[in-house]
Amino acid sequence: MDGNGRWARSRGLPRQAGHRAGTENLRRIIKACSEMGIKILTVYAFSTENWGRSMKEIKGLMSILERVIDQELDELHANEVQLRHIGVLDGLSETLKEKVQAAVELTKNNERLILCLAWNYGGRQEIVHAVRSIVAGGGRPEEIDEAMVESHLFTAGLPDPDLVVRTSGEMRVSNFLIWQAAYAEYYVTPTYWPSFGPDELEKAVEAYSKRDRRFGLVADASD
Repeated sequence: MDGNGRWARSRGLPRQAGHRAGTENLRRIIKACSEMGIKILTVYAFSTENWGRSMKEIKGLMSILERVIDQELDELHANEVQLRHIGVLDGLSETLKEKVQAAVELTKNNERLILCLAWNYGGRQEIVHAVRSIVAGGGRPEEIDEAMVESHLFTAGLPDPDLVVRTSGEMRVSNFLIWQAAYAEYYVTPTYWPSFGPDELEKAVEAYSKRDRRFGLVADASD
């Protein structure tokens, strides 16, 4: 969900206003995904690299996360949204950790939409975490294959993403789902995240529907 700060700057507003606007937009996108029949939505909210930002901005982001849980959880639960966290909760206050864990527990049986919140998440961190889990569990080198690694990722049990949307026009992966998105289709738009509404989401899905997904194979010449 990139471009909050630039969206704010283009309007003469502080960065925190951009983050608040981005949070408001997430509500619209969750609703649109549900209406379109999209079953799993993963949002990159805070990366392992984001700890390098100013303490003021980090505290503001933590405050937004806590406020979203306090204000939005009941509605998400009522709308059958299952909340999952991917990443680690290190760095959060004990109170906020407990709120995230309680939200995940409350919504764990909901099935209309799975919303994965990538908070303090990094793709490399995730792979290291998976390898360490395998080693700690006594896994032998000859036993390790892709299926074993996948079963130890934060996204274990979920299918790989079909489509990755990058807002704000940046042409990089930014350490997001680098294992899972190996064969995902990418859609990059110059639109900043706070302005990426349901109409923009529809454009992304329409573009995806026209892609020829071969997963490294060659299409049959007679096809």
